[in-house]
Amino acid sequence: MSSPVLECIPNISEGRDPAVVDRVVAAVAAVDGVTVLDHMSDTDHNRSVITFLGAPEAVLDGALALCRAAYEAIDMSRHSGAHPRFGAVDVLPLVPVRELSMDAAARYAHDLGRRIGELGVPVFFYEAAALSPERRDLAEVRRGQYEGLAERFAGGERPDAGPAQLNPRTGAIAVGARPPLIAFNVNLAGDDLVMAQRIADAVRSRTGGYECVKGMGVALPDKGQVQVSMNLTDFTRTPIHRVVETIRSEAARHGVPIVACELIGLAPLAAFEEVVRHYLQIPDFTSGQVIETHLL
Repeated sequence: MSSPVLECIPNISEGRDPAVVDRVVAAVAAVDGVTVLDHMSDTDHNRSVITFLGAPEAVLDGALALCRAAYEAIDMSRHSGAHPRFGAVDVLPLVPVRELSMDAAARYAHDLGRRIGELGVPVFFYEAAALSPERRDLAEVRRGQYEGLAERFAGGERPDAGPAQLNPRTGAIAVGARPPLIAFNVNLAGDDLVMAQRIADAVRSRTGGYECVKGMGVALPDKGQVQVSMNLTDFTRTPIHRVVETIRSEAARHGVPIVACELIGLAPLAAFEEVVRHYLQIPDFTSGQVIETHLL
């Protein structure tokens, strides 16, 4: 029988100092039974996404090692960046990959969250690990960002684990369990942030766009561009190419082209089957026609 595999995709609030990112990644890689698959940093967002997997208990140990390293190296009171955030380790989702149910992943998230709380960090559980309906949505959990945490705690709000007070250095953390998602960004020419925000409104589900799309418009001052930054939570219901073509059409109305697209972290191969079918017009294409698929 196959052994259980759990994936972890923490986002840390550091994307400008490679030495710090390398230190955090090395802390994870040093844990027996964990394989680091990928890490990617963005200077405008000032954020890095790290992907690793392994047996569940090893992954929890790796996640805790990552948190300790990040809390030593990152001071949230000095952090700035284009991406919403409220902690040095901002979000830490667990994704069941093999022989694990979502309920099991949520239980692992609760165990991990309690261990992080013992480090003196406020912990909020989200998505499938949420303990209340209003905390399922990450945007609501991160409401007010880092700067709003002290006011939230002063007003009587309590985290799900850890202290109900601001730790100025670490901020808070959102620990969750969820299915795989695709973090996908579309960069547009020019610096019209209002345009990017309107286009994000046009494609994201909660403002009338496509289902299973979360998005926002952000400025990329280092590139002199703006971005529609998205999470595609179910590519089978809203494929990548559909969102990209809508953004292209909306931007063209303003005379603005797409400069580039970005895939953040890893994504399922099946998501790109739809892209090939659409753009190369091969309606019956499958990943089974890719040589490397058979080597795996």
